[in-house]
Amino acid sequence: MNPNAIKLSVLASVCALSACSSVSVTTDYDHAASFNHYKTYAVEPAIHGRILSHTSDAALREELRTQLGKRGITETASEKADIVIVPHAFGEHKVSVQEYTDWGYGYHGTWPYQYGHYNMWAGAPQTYVDVNHYTEGTLILDVVDLHRKTLVFRGVGTAVVGGPEDNGGKIREAVEKMVETLPAPVAH
Repeated sequence: MNPNAIKLSVLASVCALSACSSVSVTTDYDHAASFNHYKTYAVEPAIHGRILSHTSDAALREELRTQLGKRGITETASEKADIVIVPHAFGEHKVSVQEYTDWGYGYHGTWPYQYGHYNMWAGAPQTYVDVNHYTEGTLILDVVDLHRKTLVFRGVGTAVVGGPEDNGGKIREAVEKMVETLPAPVAH
């Protein structure tokens, strides 16, 4: 196989896989906060807001343990934690409307036939509308410095809500992306 074709094939595969991400994440943080001092965390429920399902909460906590553990931050009791992570979950009903126009496959001589060996009936629709109803879920992770009593990081992840296993995967993906954007500790 041609070496250029191989490179193009690999590039196309990487682009296709990177486009598969089903979760959109944005983050921001307090640039004055010293992320070097955070060694322990606890997860606390939001005071107001929806509670995650058991499976979603388990996925969230498991991924936090994994991702924060890679950064040397371990889970502990709330009263001993350097930071508290407060998850907020919301769902919003959305409607997607797509309009498609049927150009007739034969206008302006672009195709040799209209609908195979047949034509459309008089007054047939030439524009079609596809309406999809879905729920968009939003997961917000607030990271609060307990010593300063201030919010030091916020991550927001959004995705289309699916079944329990699908949602768990999306929560894991969102948490991983959020933790990746935490400021790296500065070596002393």
